[in-house]
Amino acid sequence: MIPAERLAECGLAELESEMVQVQSEIDERKLYFSRLAAALAGLGCWDDESDTAINHIAFTCHVSRNDASDAIAVGEQLSRIPESVQALGAGEIGFAHLPVMARTAKACGDLFDERVLLKTARKVTPGKFYYKAQQYRHAVQPKAYADEQAEQARQNRLSMSVANDGTYFIDVVLDPVTGAAVRGALEPLARPSGEHDSRGYDQRMADALVEVITHGGQHNVQLQVTSSVETLLGLVGAQGAEMEFSLPVSSKTVERWACDCSLTRVLMQDSVVIDVGRAKRVISGPTKRALRARDGHCVWPGCERPASWSDGHHLVHWIHGGSTDLENLVLLCHRHHRMVHEDNWQVVKTDDGRIVPVAPATTFL
Repeated sequence: MIPAERLAECGLAELESEMVQVQSEIDERKLYFSRLAAALAGLGCWDDESDTAINHIAFTCHVSRNDASDAIAVGEQLSRIPESVQALGAGEIGFAHLPVMARTAKACGDLFDERVLLKTARKVTPGKFYYKAQQYRHAVQPKAYADEQAEQARQNRLSMSVANDGTYFIDVVLDPVTGAAVRGALEPLARPSGEHDSRGYDQRMADALVEVITHGGQHNVQLQVTSSVETLLGLVGAQGAEMEFSLPVSSKTVERWACDCSLTRVLMQDSVVIDVGRAKRVISGPTKRALRARDGHCVWPGCERPASWSDGHHLVHWIHGGSTDLENLVLLCHRHHRMVHEDNWQVVKTDDGRIVPVAPATTFL
C-alpha cells in the first residue's frame, strides 16, 4: 500500500499498478460476497412477506439494490461460468463482467456458450460487454429476445404531478428502443445554442423536450388563454392570464405567445368578454414565408435553430404599437424568444442589419 503522504509523488506507472492490485483484491472479495448472497437468497426466510433477498442484503450490508441483485445473480450461476471465474482470478476481466455473464447464462439456458462470450469480455469494458451480450442473446434466441423487448415496451409509463407552486414533476419509464428514440430526438436540440448559453445538461434536455412538443415544425400547440386587456398591456395590478392546467400566466408569456403563435384569445374587460378570436397566426402566411427566407434560422448570434423551429418576433411588439411589417420582425428560436420576453433580454437591429442581444440590466442594492 502506498502511504497517503507519498501519493502526490507517485508516477503514472506506480499508481496504475497499485490500483490494478487493489481492484483485483476487491473483485475477489466481491466474488466471495456473491457466494454468500446466493446462499442467503436460498434460505428464503424473511420476516416480512414484502421483503426479498435483494432488499434484505441491500439494507443489511449497506449496498444498493443493484449491487445486491448482481451479487445474487453471479452467485446463483457460478457453476455455469467457471472459465469466467478463472479469468477474473487471472486479471483478464473484472467482477463487473460477471453479472452480465451470469444473467446471459440464465436467460439462454442450454444455448449458453461461455467460451464465446468470454472471448468478447476479455476485449471490452463491462458496459460494452452488456451490449455485446444482448447481441449474443438475440443471435441464439431471437424470438425470446423479441418477446422480452415487447414486454419492456408494455411496461412504459409516464406520470405527472403538480407541486403547490405549479411546477410539474414528470416520471418516465421507457423501454430501450423507445428511450433511445426519445434521446436521439432530444440530444441534438440539447446542445449549447449560441452565445450566452450557461444552462446545464439537464436544463438543456428539459428545454429540448418542450421544443420537440411545441415547435416541431408541424404546428404549435393550440392554446386558449383568457386575459384582461390590462394583463395584455402589462399594467401593474392586473391579474395573470388563465390557461387550462396551469397557474396564472404572466403578461410576458402572453406577450411572447401573441408574437407568433396558434392562440385562441379571450379578452375580458370589467369581467365581460369583449373579444373572442379564433386560433390564428398573428404573422400572415406571405410575411411568414418572406421572414423565413430572409433570416433562414434563429438570428441570435451563434444559434442555428432552423426557421421551421423558430418564431417570428416583433422588435417593437404590436401591443406597444409595433407593426407586423417584415422590417419589424426577426426569427428567434423557442429559448431565445423566451429570453427576450420572460427574461428581459432585448434584441436590437443595427443600421447595417446586425442583431445584437442586450442583457437585462443588473441592479446592485
